[in-house]
Amino acid sequence: MPQIPEKIHELTVGQVAARSGAAVSALHFYESKGLITSRRTSGNQRRYCRDTLRRVAFIRAAQRVGIPLATIREALAELPEERTPTQEDWARLSETWRSELDERISQLSRLRDHLTDCIGCGCLSLDTCVLSNPDDVFGDRLTGSRLMGERRSRP
Repeated sequence: MPQIPEKIHELTVGQVAARSGAAVSALHFYESKGLITSRRTSGNQRRYCRDTLRRVAFIRAAQRVGIPLATIREALAELPEERTPTQEDWARLSETWRSELDERISQLSRLRDHLTDCIGCGCLSLDTCVLSNPDDVFGDRLTGSRLMGERRSRP
């Protein structure tokens, strides 16, 4: 990992990419989504504050555990401008994300456990079809294809 002298306070996109492990295209994407910011030099080159490294680390850690970028952006927006997330910020935010992750884990476990029940059947409304139609509220009355036909025929 390349070392950046402490006296350098602004980093190029290449330096941020090399230090953070994020691709340059990912950094541009994060910037377009408002997750990180840069300033432009007179030659129109991006320059990032050193604190961007911590923000990128925060973003990538949150992504690794499955947090959507929109949720990460909301979390970063709660921080004062230009402040990087601290250990306390991560602890607070990870606690709020815990229930969302627990629900996602539970849903994925249910899907895994029922993966062989009806894979590829195409029915969309069998009682056991937790993959295609996990919350089938019409299955006890009509099958998927009949229901679709009914919807089209209504005025």
